[in-house]
Amino acid sequence: MNTYIATFFMHFGSVRYERLCKSKGYEARTMPVPRNLSSSCGSCVKYTAPEPVFDPEHDEMELMVICNEDGSYTEIYKAEDL
Repeated sequence: MNTYIATFFMHFGSVRYERLCKSKGYEARTMPVPRNLSSSCGSCVKYTAPEPVFDPEHDEMELMVICNEDGSYTEIYKAEDL
């Protein structure tokens, strides 16, 4: 299992995403965004899953990273600038 952090443009996106992760049986929680990651709304979802969770019906995600064992992050998704 891997640990991921997903940030969102709006708080409502993080709430919906947490529910999505939990509905798939993954441990997930909404929390403040870590200082070294930025976010438009200031909240993120940290979750544990075998693969990243993407929801094509909702485009509210700003950024997704995988948490590395050394405490660093590797970006795996970033929304395009409009």
